Amino acid sequence: MAEIREQHTMTIFSEFFENNKEKFLSFAYSYIRNRADAEDLLMESMIALWENRERWGESANLHGLLLTIIKNKALNYLAHEQVRLRAEESINSHKQRELELRISTLEACDPESIFDSEIQQLVNKALSHLPAQSRRIFILSRYHNASNKKIAEQLGISVKSVEFHMTKALKKLREELKDYLFSIFF
Repeated sequence: MAEIREQHTMTIFSEFFENNKEKFLSFAYSYIRNRADAEDLLMESMIALWENRERWGESANLHGLLLTIIKNKALNYLAHEQVRLRAEESINSHKQRELELRISTLEACDPESIFDSEIQQLVNKALSHLPAQSRRIFILSRYHNASNKKIAEQLGISVKSVEFHMTKALKKLREELKDYLFSIFF
């Protein structure tokens, strides 16, 4: 007898579901706005309704019960979506601030000064490898715009010695800066 009653309940439930499926799906979709999620929500609601069939009673309003279950599941779904969207907004806001910082840093960047600084470091390194006299003569010539004659007088050496030391210094600089010479001129 209980088995026949269970079979009868299942038949009623199946017919109820088939006859009203689209209506309930439309109701869920109107709030969820995602067809696949609305279908999942409807199936979960139908399962919940079926699992609570002992509570139905003879005069149970299955439409009202199912709509209430769908409503509650849709509210939970939307609350979860709200939390997810807030988290995404927070992440996106952080990413936006980081992007704005990178843009402003790049806008403030002066590649020429970075390159000039790098070249100056290489020149200083090359000069540090020169003998003291060659380094002194190069600095007087290039940094203080002194003529070879003036350098020779100042250091008490011949103009030919000044020229020799300048040739030596320039050769060393060419070797040290060979990878950068093209960039320096252009």
